[in-house]
Amino acid sequence: MSVGTSNAPGGRRGTGRVPAPRHGDLSGLGIDPDELPDGLVVADEDGLVVCFNAAAARITATAAADALGQRLDKALPLEDLEGRRWWQLTDPYGGLAIRVGQPERNLLLPGGREVLVSARYVRAEPAGPVRRVVVSLRDTEARRRTERSHAELIATVAHELRSPLTSVKGFTATLLAKWERFTDDQKRLMLETVDADADRVTRLIAELLDISRIDSGRLEVRRQPVDIGAAVGRHIQAYVAAGQPADRFLLRVEQPLPALWADPDKVDQVLSNLIENAVRHGEGTVTIDITATASPREGEGHEHAATSVTVSDEGPGIPEESMNRVFTRFWRGSKRGGTGLGLYIVKGIVEAHGGTITVGRAPGGGAEFRFTLPVAAPAYLA
Repeated sequence: MSVGTSNAPGGRRGTGRVPAPRHGDLSGLGIDPDELPDGLVVADEDGLVVCFNAAAARITATAAADALGQRLDKALPLEDLEGRRWWQLTDPYGGLAIRVGQPERNLLLPGGREVLVSARYVRAEPAGPVRRVVVSLRDTEARRRTERSHAELIATVAHELRSPLTSVKGFTATLLAKWERFTDDQKRLMLETVDADADRVTRLIAELLDISRIDSGRLEVRRQPVDIGAAVGRHIQAYVAAGQPADRFLLRVEQPLPALWADPDKVDQVLSNLIENAVRHGEGTVTIDITATASPREGEGHEHAATSVTVSDEGPGIPEESMNRVFTRFWRGSKRGGTGLGLYIVKGIVEAHGGTITVGRAPGGGAEFRFTLPVAAPAYLA
């Protein structure tokens, strides 16, 4: 355990653990500071470091042996984003006696590395002298990854919105300026293009809202009885009506199926995305198998059955090295196009139902997506 004691204000370093555990000490709880996921630095009443755990050593690139017994401002030389020395600025030992600490903020280590720092001033009595300064350190890399992901999302959506909005603006401006010069067929073609582009914008906004709800855990599921076989049939009929050959689709429904309670709109969204992927990126026959299966939720008995839907094609499939990235944001596979958010949303919808979704290689060599939904029931029938 990276803990030592200070015997004198001069900074001589002791060799033992923190003496006589008091109420709230980690040693009194049987916890080694090195087991903590965040950096922990503790200075005593003289401002000398008595605890410098493994996470703090990793984040600051300073060995615990070099930090223990040093003054806090020397062991942890922090600056704010304007280059001011943090401990001189905050003065934990000589500042206002009513202060209890510092809220989390971004500070800089030597070399410009950014860390998240918060501090607690421990006093034996209110407004009394500071007995300990407890500092928490966190690496900013996870936050940076999140910020980069959000920036990518904004950039992707902005790029996808620009094309249809440019088209809508161009056609409407042309029609308004030169309405009399166009034939009825030309006007119809322009208006149909505007209508299709407006639908595209609507879908993009819906995707953005779905991602926001999934990330915040606020995706609502309104359960109703769902005939999953009929829902798949409607999607197939729509593709056939749009010009796809009817024999490209094979629907196999195992009977009997358990009664499925799910959100019909969201189930349609999942089916639409998976079947569209198979049609656009796959080849040969698109096979949809619907079967009864065990519940994907652990610890549930046989009475809690589930419905499983498998969508497969006979195309080149998904490379093995990409399998673990299929359900992440912006994954588009070998063919570019779209936002790359569809499968991320599909996974969020399935998991919001308490289900699971997997990807693999189909018997015919193409991609195979399989999602399983527990039959469940609406709250008022539970």
